[in-house]
Amino acid sequence: MLKIGLTGGIASGKSVAAARLRELGAVVIDADALAREVVEPGTPGLARVVGAFSKAILSPDGGLDRPKLGALVFGNPERLAVLNSIIHPLVRERAAALAASAPKGAVVVQDIPLLVETGQGANFHLVVVVDAPDDVRVQRMVQHRHMTAADARARMAAQAGRELRLAAADAVLDNSGAKEELRDAVDRLWKFRLAPFAENLARHRLAARSGGPVLTPANPDWPAQADRLIARLRAAAAPDVLTLDHVGSTAVPGLAAKDVLDLQLGVEDMAAAERIAPLLADAGFPAWPGIISDNPKPSRPDPADWAKRLHGNADPGRAVNLHVRAVGSPGWRFALCFRDWLREDAAARADYLAEKRRVAKLHGVDKSTAGYAADKEGWFADYAAPRMESWARHTGWHPPSYTAPATAPVPEAGAARGPGRTGSGSGTAES
Repeated sequence: MLKIGLTGGIASGKSVAAARLRELGAVVIDADALAREVVEPGTPGLARVVGAFSKAILSPDGGLDRPKLGALVFGNPERLAVLNSIIHPLVRERAAALAASAPKGAVVVQDIPLLVETGQGANFHLVVVVDAPDDVRVQRMVQHRHMTAADARARMAAQAGRELRLAAADAVLDNSGAKEELRDAVDRLWKFRLAPFAENLARHRLAARSGGPVLTPANPDWPAQADRLIARLRAAAAPDVLTLDHVGSTAVPGLAAKDVLDLQLGVEDMAAAERIAPLLADAGFPAWPGIISDNPKPSRPDPADWAKRLHGNADPGRAVNLHVRAVGSPGWRFALCFRDWLREDAAARADYLAEKRRVAKLHGVDKSTAGYAADKEGWFADYAAPRMESWARHTGWHPPSYTAPATAPVPEAGAARGPGRTGSGSGTAES
């Protein structure tokens, strides 16, 4: 199933989006409704709340008096934390049970007002944020909820700020206008992203990519996008994940690239890479068939040391190459060293950009990026690698995300002679 986390600040229009997703066929799980359900009369949840706050928070009929409880916790972080420590685990447990009972291949949307505040983003394939400017939300609360502007802003201040929510979003639904415009935006998201993503996920199928290489200006949001994906991958495949890094051109600030995120997942060995392949597929990253080698020249020693598994993304809205390599292997080391060299050396960045533009021009009318990747290999092996290794020796560079144990040292700088071909059109520094 495709798991979507839906959130938005108070008066953002999240309920309108959730209702439309339900109409389109999604299974919608409302966290607010569950929060009421788990403290109904006779439930263990209500008993725990009474134990923490006394019977004073009960109404005459034995139910929870929400205004009384709200008055106790609103504006009191310590009391609110106690209440949340009771309610949130119960809600998550109930939500997980409902999600597990959803039909195979369903799009399951969990409507969670405090998704960002509770750090749940990594639990979903996508986080969708319904957004509206703060002044618009205040106006809505004043007009439709009969609140004062001061009360409205106080409610907003009790939630995560708008910038934090947007930073957690894989997709943003703008609701600064009419409800009909929001519904139309939901329809487009469903048609072009959620429905195909769900089908790809059910089939463990990569999202379709077509066309030759198109270089785009550097996007300052690329690192944040990579960080969100890295968090999901860690959650999906722990404890086999030893390292996870953003590599390739999109990891180099200011460098133009294809809009494809390259991520590198380091494992103990290729047996571990095989073992976690189904977990990565369930997380939205199915594998290309078989083992791929980064080493293009059979004359090089131990070509198996350059082996990797290559995964892509089932999400049509975000292209990803996920390179799964053994930690300490030449290919694993090269990807990290090449990235850091480009980050530190302006001349190297300029040389690589010139090479990418040259090759992109040659393959601009291609139906895939395979030719583009293949034609860069000579530059990697003959031009980039020796200069990169000289830089690594001069600076004392070592892989930043992993300290190899004494029994398994990282290969010497000279062991990495170039990334070579992947056999799929996605090289080590391919973007």
